[in-house]
Amino acid sequence: MPIALYALTAGAFGIGVTEFVIMGLLIEVSADLGVSIASAGLLISGYALGVVVGAPLMTAFTARWPRKTVLLALMVIFTLGNAACALAPDYGLLMAARILTAFAHGTFFGVGSVVATGLVPQERKASAIAIMFTGLTIANILGVPFGTWLGQQLGWRATFWAVTLVGIVALAIIAAFVPKDKAAPEASDWRTDLKAMAQRPVLLGLLTTVLGFAGVFAVFTYIAPILTKVTGLGDSLVSPVMLVFGGGLIIGNLIGGRLADRYLVPTVIGSMLVLALVLGLMTFAIHDGIAATIFVGLLGAAGFATVPPLQIWVLEKASGAGQSLASSLNIAAFNLGNALGAWAGGAVIDHGPGLTAVPLVAALMPIGGLVVALWSLRLDRKAAVTAPALSGC
Repeated sequence: MPIALYALTAGAFGIGVTEFVIMGLLIEVSADLGVSIASAGLLISGYALGVVVGAPLMTAFTARWPRKTVLLALMVIFTLGNAACALAPDYGLLMAARILTAFAHGTFFGVGSVVATGLVPQERKASAIAIMFTGLTIANILGVPFGTWLGQQLGWRATFWAVTLVGIVALAIIAAFVPKDKAAPEASDWRTDLKAMAQRPVLLGLLTTVLGFAGVFAVFTYIAPILTKVTGLGDSLVSPVMLVFGGGLIIGNLIGGRLADRYLVPTVIGSMLVLALVLGLMTFAIHDGIAATIFVGLLGAAGFATVPPLQIWVLEKASGAGQSLASSLNIAAFNLGNALGAWAGGAVIDHGPGLTAVPLVAALMPIGGLVVALWSLRLDRKAAVTAPALSGC
């Protein structure tokens, strides 16, 4: 594989750390800025909504730019955004800095996927994308636990300074190793792209993605306070448990990808069922240290087993849309789920039964996603039956 792919992986690593590391530092951020844990959790929602808004806007705005230039510009935004997070004097400016950083997220993965596939022969395109997305996996396994530990030892701002440094390194690597475009990209008609993305099957597919991932992040956003306040683990054990989550997501991602290659629809349905089951049982597991640790790993596996099948399912339904836009909106759908989950978990903590009930409420979300997926399949079957009849007329 070309070294340029690993340059893209470096960028993906930095973005992954920025998105997820705040979850292990909610207690520190809330104490330092004088806000509630639920309010601190909205920093995840704000970032995710920044991805949702920024993905289509940045993709459309940079559509005629050379792709290497786009990647470099996005990494500059990412780096400056993290520096602004580290310097933010209050909650409002920290939220604004998080949203600014998020604008780089969706388009980086959308354009990066196109660049990655252009670096290799046809038969290795899927592997090329997988290598780029390995950056997210490494971010969860190494970057997030280390960032959590660093923030607990030196303060949460130190973590954002460290991620700023990662952004500078990634920017230099991309500049050095990603080749220049051989020709200017042909900008597709954004009206045609949006029309293709607005079809009912695509929207239902995106809604399934949103609801499935909302269940994961309703719990994962508040995993640190759950482990310390409900399970009774010490602060020093949060990072090792996050490492277990990272191991689970690798296993789930691999299993979900392999099953989706062979049995796409059954994998979509089955992964959502398993995710709902894990979240439901986690309600009881979080009261014991060993059981909670096991179920954090299972949550990583079950949650990220949904990613490959949902991604493939949505992209198949979005045929006809521009590559970059379809990829970016797919990333945006996952992040909208992150925002919805973080908000729902915070509502349960502030206005509902509290931390102990978060996993049970979270389980309702993939169940909702499962209902939407089954409804979509039923409508697809009806359309398939109706089409031959109309053509015969």
